Amino acid sequence: MGKRNLYLKTTPVDEALKIYMEAVRNTVKPEHEVIPVTKSLNRITGRAIYAKYCSPLYNSAAMDGIAVVAERTEQASEARPAELTFGEDYVVVDTGDPVKDPYDAVIMAEDLLETDREDRVRIIAPAAPWQHIRPIGEDIVAGEMILPGHHCIRPIDVGVLLSAGIVEIEVVKTPRVAVFPTGTEMIEPGIEPKEDDIIESNSRMFENLIVSLGAEAERFAPVEDDYEKIKDAVARAAESFDVVIVNAGSSAGTEDYTVHVLRELGEVLIHGVAIKPGKPVILALVNGRPVIGLPGYPVSAFIGFENFVAPVLAYLGQRPEKKNRTVEAVVSKRLVSSLKHKEYVRVKVGCVGDKLVASPLARGAGAAMSLVRADGFCVIEQNCEGCEAGETVQVELYRDLEEIRNTAVVIGSHDLILDVIADLMPERYPGMNVSSTHVGSMGGLMALRRGEAHLAPVHLLDEKTGSYNIPYIRTLFREPMALIKGVGRVQGIMVKKGNPLHIGGIADLPGLRFVNRQKGAGTRLLFDYQLKRLGIPPEEIRGYDREAATHMAVAALVASDSADAGMGIRSAATAMNLDFIPVGDEEYDFAVPVRHLELPFVRALIEILKSDEFHRKLGELGGYTWERAGEVVRCQEP
Repeated sequence: MGKRNLYLKTTPVDEALKIYMEAVRNTVKPEHEVIPVTKSLNRITGRAIYAKYCSPLYNSAAMDGIAVVAERTEQASEARPAELTFGEDYVVVDTGDPVKDPYDAVIMAEDLLETDREDRVRIIAPAAPWQHIRPIGEDIVAGEMILPGHHCIRPIDVGVLLSAGIVEIEVVKTPRVAVFPTGTEMIEPGIEPKEDDIIESNSRMFENLIVSLGAEAERFAPVEDDYEKIKDAVARAAESFDVVIVNAGSSAGTEDYTVHVLRELGEVLIHGVAIKPGKPVILALVNGRPVIGLPGYPVSAFIGFENFVAPVLAYLGQRPEKKNRTVEAVVSKRLVSSLKHKEYVRVKVGCVGDKLVASPLARGAGAAMSLVRADGFCVIEQNCEGCEAGETVQVELYRDLEEIRNTAVVIGSHDLILDVIADLMPERYPGMNVSSTHVGSMGGLMALRRGEAHLAPVHLLDEKTGSYNIPYIRTLFREPMALIKGVGRVQGIMVKKGNPLHIGGIADLPGLRFVNRQKGAGTRLLFDYQLKRLGIPPEEIRGYDREAATHMAVAALVASDSADAGMGIRSAATAMNLDFIPVGDEEYDFAVPVRHLELPFVRALIEILKSDEFHRKLGELGGYTWERAGEVVRCQEP
């Protein structure tokens, strides 16, 4: 049985990076190599490059025409054209031809007048000395610096280098990085997973991050949790690679061997940093090479890479560190953070009116989809308890700001049609996008009222009137509002295929394992309404307080036998191959301030709702009607 690791301390991020980079700079120096200029695109120059030849190499014609002696044309005018004889007064030249003594000017072909003889031309204006001639060295002079050191070579640079006679160039050697995933439970993608298996994917993320930073990556097959095997793999890699990444096994578990291996093979400078997620980072040197242990959870692994691997690669490759653009945004809900850590909160960012709005996503270290959905990170510094809803925060953007400005910010109830709309939007309307955050119908209306969204998908049943959505909008908003009609859909109970527990309706749920939607979700309001109608107290529902944020999340829990039943929409049940017991029809629409109706991406969303392609996709999903999709209904002001 392995021994448990203990963190001596968690070092602040900036301090950990400073300690490690000083050690790396003192131990490792960037290497140079000579390569053909024709293979040098995107490489970094190792030193300043000086021209071997002039360009042009000789005085050359800049135009098609004739080369003349300027002095002999001085008397030419419109009143008294001068006639020139071939071989005596001029020679014919094309662009790029040498212009040799005694000729010292070029007259363009279009400025020449024809004569009766082929060997003569007339001109009606004198030529100025050296007109339309490119002198030797006009562009490049032999001996002058063409490119400085530490310059990233562009396509135009390749052409200039060759023009100056440079065919080989000294560049910074591309760092080579070995990537080792570890874990006995890891299997390769493509293999059918069994219980307790984990499909290994972090290393492929690292591989592509490394390449995007101008380095080379070699990813190795997962190494099982065996001390000697991990030790052998790291020792061999530290002999032939410039950097080694060991993924997983860096924490404090009994089978987390990485830190012990690195202490035996070299020097561990840091074990544990004050960052969340991503605390169990190991920064070490083995055989004079940087070796970095990164946590196994995807978000922790990504943040650890960005903070510690990227700076090492920038130094070894002599490239500037890529800095994400930082903007100020209003955070849409309260964020509580520990004083002990610097926390990276993934956020969706939208531009609503004249302000940027940051909506926090799932904060778990294993929530890899939050990285896919995120537009950036809200960084909560160490010793800060967090921030309140509506407070201005700093956000590091991972997406272009102009793209964010052309994005419809949709916050509210979840439905699979949001994914369909998000897929169709950039295809039908290039440059426009949809960003959706799922907080339930009431949460969406609150976000809309605070000016944090363009639209809020809602399906709220008013018990008094029996109608959907408009009564809530009239109650909550003072400004002119509209409702963009979406889809009709069926809500019901999702159960395992074959309905093994013979659930017939909500009355059969007491005593069974249930999964609910979050407070404020229209599905939950409908469920509460049905419980009240049937006289069933919520406390009789086992799992009433167990919440899932989306219909698909509910379906996944039922499909995996983590729950016996859950409320949701038919399309989610179909997608997860579940049986479905209808409870009632409802209207899923989009609340929108009237002032937003003319925004280009809102108009685009309306057109998508009306489109045949959208309706075809709804038919494929099943469980929807769309007779009024895209219709705009003005809500009566209170």
